[in-house]
Amino acid sequence: MRSLRRSGIRRRGCVGAAALLAALVVGACVSGAPSPGPITPGTAAAPRAISVIMRDYLFEPSPLRLVRGETVRFTIVNGGLLPHDFVLGDASVQDAWASAEAAATPPGFTATPPPASVPPGVGGLRVYLRSGESASIVYTVPAAGELQLVCQVPGHAAQGMVGAVAFVTPSPP
Repeated sequence: MRSLRRSGIRRRGCVGAAALLAALVVGACVSGAPSPGPITPGTAAAPRAISVIMRDYLFEPSPLRLVRGETVRFTIVNGGLLPHDFVLGDASVQDAWASAEAAATPPGFTATPPPASVPPGVGGLRVYLRSGESASIVYTVPAAGELQLVCQVPGHAAQGMVGAVAFVTPSPP
């Protein structure tokens, strides 16, 4: 205990620091990796694992490589210092969440914002995470149409927090 007090490390910050360190290590591995090879698409019984790190103002990896119609399990980590959201969907999904986030923006610095929500049936995927948080979610990629990846927290897309989505051909069986 004595050495922890002298070094300035507090126990309650260790979990957040450990999550941030893990995100940075995974991010270094992802960003320094060569272009990935062929993809075997995931299925409902065996989703393909994809790890995504949200940083202060970018997504890694980018582009996000998906196969149309596959099922994936996203493990999303917020390795940034600010809250971020992972909104994956077409232009109508992005517009709906941008409007919802703008409406939920508090009028003043100390005001508590209302929760952001969109009407049922909008579709797409949204995961909101505070700094150091992570989540895992299973998602089936649409068989047609375009997808965009955007952080819809007000001001974040303007700062460049927009990820690329690339649809790829699966590897032969």
